[in-house]
Amino acid sequence: MNIKVIVATHKKYKMPTDPMYLPVQVGAEGKDDLGYQRDNEGINISSVNSSFCELTGLYWEWKNLDADYLGLSHYRRHFRGTRKTKDPFDCVLTEAEAEALLKDTDILVTKRRNYYIETIYDHYCHTLYPEPLDKTREIIASKYPDYLPYFDKHMKEKTMHAFNMFIMSKEKFDAYCDWLFSILFELSDDFKDVEYSPFHARYPGRISELLLDVWIEKNHYSYKEVPFVYMEKVNLWKKGTGFLKAKFFHKKYGESF
Repeated sequence: MNIKVIVATHKKYKMPTDPMYLPVQVGAEGKDDLGYQRDNEGINISSVNSSFCELTGLYWEWKNLDADYLGLSHYRRHFRGTRKTKDPFDCVLTEAEAEALLKDTDILVTKRRNYYIETIYDHYCHTLYPEPLDKTREIIASKYPDYLPYFDKHMKEKTMHAFNMFIMSKEKFDAYCDWLFSILFELSDDFKDVEYSPFHARYPGRISELLLDVWIEKNHYSYKEVPFVYMEKVNLWKKGTGFLKAKFFHKKYGESF
């Protein structure tokens, strides 16, 4: 297998050394060169990075990169391999490990995120503005009605494969991106005149995280869950209190955790 996983980043950062990984500077349009592959070359949507987030890297990969298998990770969040060391970069999944896992499954995804006390839909509505997510349902009902039962089912679940992280064959990757971006471009156009704060304007990137499982389940693809590792410490107290404030006091998120 020839596997390529882009590492979406907007700043200079330590990167995995395994040749499977390709650092991509997302939102590169109009920005200083970091020395990585820029997402404003070739066919691209780099200029909408402020709302599409890492998806501008995903789009660049879709339109410009060729490999047997393609995937996405983040500069501070990676799939975890089998090695156990104190340095998180030594724990990152290798190409050999990915190839072994993909021999008998369709897609590699992250371990499920569990919201425990609320559904995916409720969590989104408590923490973010619900109108774009409701419009997403309308778009799916119109463009892809066969997917609607899977969307509705997923919105009622409490777990999801998060972070837009995956590895899959190029054939499936192409099909997924074609489906995903056709929905998100229409969604973005519908809300082009709505004034959200920079944080809340990132709804296309966030909603895309909720759609991966819909696409996988509708197409009945097999998958393996791979643990992920953070490159930085996570403030669990801040993250937890933000979650509870949104749940019980209707305080929308104002920043990422």
